[in-house]
Amino acid sequence: MTAATALQIAATFTWLGMVLGISFLEAPIKFRAPGITVPLGVGIGRLVFRALNASEAVLWIVILIGLLLGIGEAQPAQWVLFVLLAADLILGAVVIRPLLDRGVVDGVARESMPRTVLHFAYIGLEVVKVGLLIAFGVLAFLS
Repeated sequence: MTAATALQIAATFTWLGMVLGISFLEAPIKFRAPGITVPLGVGIGRLVFRALNASEAVLWIVILIGLLLGIGEAQPAQWVLFVLLAADLILGAVVIRPLLDRGVVDGVARESMPRTVLHFAYIGLEVVKVGLLIAFGVLAFLS
């Protein structure tokens, strides 16, 4: 295994762990914590997801560096998955999350906020992202 491949694998599984930990563990659990109101939980969530998306962008760049350093080592399927990860990240972080944020700011977070189509779309993108990261990481490991 080359250093370029090891870099790709490390960044991919770090990213995967962050998404699993934040999107599928922290996000739903925080609303069950004593004293956390919906407005407070939403405010925390906005900050956490902004930080997650920034970290994801950095990890995406680290993977790109690994791919470029090991040019010719990656399978074509890895490049396809890499581009799909970029599309998923951009759609979630640049399109959907800001719309969700705007909805919270415009509507001011209240105790009974229904989930919207945008919320479910963001969750769907997170599920897709997990699958893409697993597939990319396995392919990188096997290459």
